Amino acid sequence: MKGRISNKLGEVNISEDVIATYAGSVAVECFGVVGMATVSMKDGFVSLLKKENLQKGIETEINDNEISLRLHIIVAYGVSISAVADNLIENIRYRVEEFTGMRVQNVEIFVEGVKPID
Repeated sequence: MKGRISNKLGEVNISEDVIATYAGSVAVECFGVVGMATVSMKDGFVSLLKKENLQKGIETEINDNEISLRLHIIVAYGVSISAVADNLIENIRYRVEEFTGMRVQNVEIFVEGVKPID
């Protein structure tokens, strides 16, 4: 489903992929996040996504112009996972609402792995 914004000039439809790509780029900018992850359903392996595939680590759902996001991330070794998750949720919520003009209903974080910072 697409998000829809109406104003006096017309109507704007925003694809879930656009929102996912933007949220992914915001997520990898946050301290403690090494990158987005994808889990292979076939064998259960987790892999780190490259910058051009960030949206694959995010599940986006839009209902009644409210956005729900589920992010699968890999965090840096030695950081507080709860602090990273809290910061990430607030950052994603604020920036996606600012970007789309729609309300972010909830953001769920799934930590799929830990990786030392290079």
